[in-house]
Amino acid sequence: MKKALLLTFSLLFINIIFAQKRAIKITSPDSKRTILIKENKRIRLVTKNKEKISGRFKIENNSILINNQLIPLSDIEGIKRNPLLTTALTSGFFIFTGATTVGFGTIIGAFVNTRGFLLAIPGAAMIFTGIKSPNFNKMYKKQKNWSLEIININP
Repeated sequence: MKKALLLTFSLLFINIIFAQKRAIKITSPDSKRTILIKENKRIRLVTKNKEKISGRFKIENNSILINNQLIPLSDIEGIKRNPLLTTALTSGFFIFTGATTVGFGTIIGAFVNTRGFLLAIPGAAMIFTGIKSPNFNKMYKKQKNWSLEIININP
């Protein structure tokens, strides 16, 4: 009985030690505001080389691993969340609206007035915007005194 009790407590203790998750803590000293982004969430970041990288991230030592690229925290200029649901909804909305506009422009141009073909211009712009996958979430930039830090959080 004592061995089973000791085994149970040791497993619980090991679980507490290894169950910590890592996250990026973004803080602003001006407004005293903090944002946490947990590991394996989708983010979009901009590096010092103006390279834009997006995807799910993992934390390794004092750097972030996205799409097999290891990026140190010191090289990140801006970071923001990039949730899959909002990306799919906004992209789908812009592509659907653009395709509908182009379709109506073609029908109006063919049957009513030739100026209806001009609706293809804003329709194509909407389709292009949908393909570029807009993200309306706030970008936390180092220029605006946002600082990045890697922390451990308990589940």
